[in-house]
Amino acid sequence: MTSVAARDGPTGRPVAAGTYRDAGYEVESELVAAGCRTVAGIDEVGRGAWAGPLTVGVVVVTGSQIGTLPVGLRDSKLLSPRRREQLFSALTRDACRRAVGHASAKECDRLGMTAAQRLAAARALAALGVVPDGMIVDGPRDFSGLAGAICLVKADRLCAVVAAASIIAKVTRDRMMIAAASVHPGYGFERNKGYASFEHRLAVAKLGTTPIHRLSWSVTPVEVDGQVSCPVTSQASLRRQRL
Repeated sequence: MTSVAARDGPTGRPVAAGTYRDAGYEVESELVAAGCRTVAGIDEVGRGAWAGPLTVGVVVVTGSQIGTLPVGLRDSKLLSPRRREQLFSALTRDACRRAVGHASAKECDRLGMTAAQRLAAARALAALGVVPDGMIVDGPRDFSGLAGAICLVKADRLCAVVAAASIIAKVTRDRMMIAAASVHPGYGFERNKGYASFEHRLAVAKLGTTPIHRLSWSVTPVEVDGQVSCPVTSQASLRRQRL
């Protein structure tokens, strides 16, 4: 594993405050020049959510596909939902290989987030069906499990293949949480996607948790009818339930 500090922009040049550029292919091109025939980008979404899965997306390109991914790829968090959906559709029509893997809320509780992230990544790579020669991981630590992976902070803003993976993961998980909203009404999952919005906190205080909540997480209490309420199971209580 190689860890690389964040670069200022796709070409190493400073980015003006408040502006963002489309992700580029500098790192991917360097890996191809070093002998990699295929290069993958991997990213996760949902690590900080209270409910729903942790999802990992992976996208692979060949050397000849560098520069051919849809225009406008960026970190999924910098895109509007509509633009994410447009790019998701373009990526799924593209010839690049792609896959997602999930770790459920129960697996996140049982394994802890680091191990759950690795599990989701392993499932994504298994679904991919190929082992890429090169791997770019978003963040300072490798969760891909592939030897020689490059870990790059903010890779989803700098590397097109990682930005593509972030969009695949984000849109897939968002759709799952929108579907979950009809199964578990009242939590606003279609809006908060399982993250700790006030609406979500209030719903947990009033309604309790669902099977897709991560019970090991500490939830900030909210006031309901003049009383502070926070019914989420504590870590100690969760351990007792497992015995």
